[in-house]
Amino acid sequence: MSNNNAPMGLRPIQDNGTPWNGQGRLVAFSSDDSNNIFLGDPLVPTGASDAFGVPYVTLATAGATNTILGGFIGISNGPARGANAASTVTRDLPVYRQASIANYGFVCDDPNQLYVVQEDSDGGAIAAANAGFTNVNLVAGTGSTVTGFSGWMLDSSSDDGNANPTYQMRILGLLRGPDNALGAYAKWVCRINLPALWAASGY
Repeated sequence: MSNNNAPMGLRPIQDNGTPWNGQGRLVAFSSDDSNNIFLGDPLVPTGASDAFGVPYVTLATAGATNTILGGFIGISNGPARGANAASTVTRDLPVYRQASIANYGFVCDDPNQLYVVQEDSDGGAIAAANAGFTNVNLVAGTGSTVTGFSGWMLDSSSDDGNANPTYQMRILGLLRGPDNALGAYAKWVCRINLPALWAASGY
């Protein structure tokens, strides 16, 4: 069977054995941040916080040595609202974070969190022989303003069966299911290899 090419970035599935309960950390986005940020996009701390003490985050950088706080899981509320303001959901409210708007969202930031991530298969698909607890990098992608889902994927060309400690994600195995198979655009169960919460230097 052929796999559907439908990236969703980092989609949380379980906390190293325990099903994910939807929990996330409240984070802030600055109006100076010109990125659209989509569900599943990897985030990273900026090192600053807003007037309510909520830490600012921004889009992570793909590639070796770049840490990741976790996957973006949702917007908290619209602009011009405080950190404790109630959310208002309307039909026209985007499900992704729009660029250059000061607002809040949630990130799944548990370093033990497991994610499903699709490979990009650029230059060939990830081979089974190279997918047993090996490390790979992410490749940035543009999300969909219709679905709100991320376009980030695993960089298949970075997976050569090595154990490079500077790579961003660790592959734990193929996602099991009738709609996923080894080959192009396969989805893999992964864990963040460079979690921001464990970074010794801070931000």
